[in-house]
Amino acid sequence: MIIGKYSKDIIERAKKIEIFLLDVDGVMTDGMLPYDKHGNSLKLFNVKDGFGIFLLKKAGLKCVIITAKSARTVTLRAKDLKINKVYGDYHYKIKAYEDIKKRFNVSDEALCFIGDDLIDIPVLKRVGLAVCPSDAVSYAKTYAHFTAENKGGRGAIREVCDLILNAKGLWDNVTADYFK
Repeated sequence: MIIGKYSKDIIERAKKIEIFLLDVDGVMTDGMLPYDKHGNSLKLFNVKDGFGIFLLKKAGLKCVIITAKSARTVTLRAKDLKINKVYGDYHYKIKAYEDIKKRFNVSDEALCFIGDDLIDIPVLKRVGLAVCPSDAVSYAKTYAHFTAENKGGRGAIREVCDLILNAKGLWDNVTADYFK
């Protein structure tokens, strides 16, 4: 079982999570910002990360995106994954964070955030479970409760989703149909 590789503190923090907060560039994507010939930015999302989000949603948890930019591709991906809310154009993510706490009536300890850069530090400092992908900048990693083994856009989100589901005892119920 995946729980064995995490400390007791991380498992206890994960048990309390009700809402998973996600950064986009460098977390939901690998951080590259390619543009097409028309100047539209493109984003590549990892299917395994998306399935982790699907499993969290299936278990009844909420997922919210907080990003410094707005992009049509993010809106489309959020709709596809049934993300509860997208906060776009939030350079100061702590403002979105405060709104999320009020909107969903939750405390810091009920929130998990995965971020990868300086802009994410104010939220990483507040949440009950702060996570960085393995390729996050070192400054951000300083404020994480743990650093995922996987990189942004390359499975870091899935790693956190699996951890939360296992810690909360929801994994077997949510995945039972796939093991028949």
